Amino acid sequence: MPKIKTSGVKYPDGWELIEPTLSELHSKMREAENDPHDGKRKCEALWPIFKINHQRSRYLYDLYYNRKEISQDLYEFCLDQGHADRNLIAKWKKQGYERLCCLRCIQTRDHNFATTCVCRVPRHLREEQVIECVHCGCKGCASGD
Repeated sequence: MPKIKTSGVKYPDGWELIEPTLSELHSKMREAENDPHDGKRKCEALWPIFKINHQRSRYLYDLYYNRKEISQDLYEFCLDQGHADRNLIAKWKKQGYERLCCLRCIQTRDHNFATTCVCRVPRHLREEQVIECVHCGCKGCASGD
């Protein structure tokens, strides 16, 4: 009979430094998922989830690329475990997408006339000064703002 592995996941060095923040964001995500959406539009119910996902991904991105406080092993471990959105971080590394709020805002199939979301338009080019993205509630994520 084969042995049953009872050991859990082996965490890389430095995990104890970021674990409290990630667990707090994880609990906020669970709270946002279970939050009742009475009186809200269908799309508004998902806005807190997109916001927390952005916060979690931006936290790890800043720690690895800007502050260089975590190792590559820990960064890859967090991405593999689903603590951050790998595709969103890949877009942040490209010029013009440094402040992107979510991936739905740049998908042309989700918008009229095969364009991007209104939150991607720089503020000085907008007709309306106060806008909200329908997908994620962003008020503007253009890199030129």
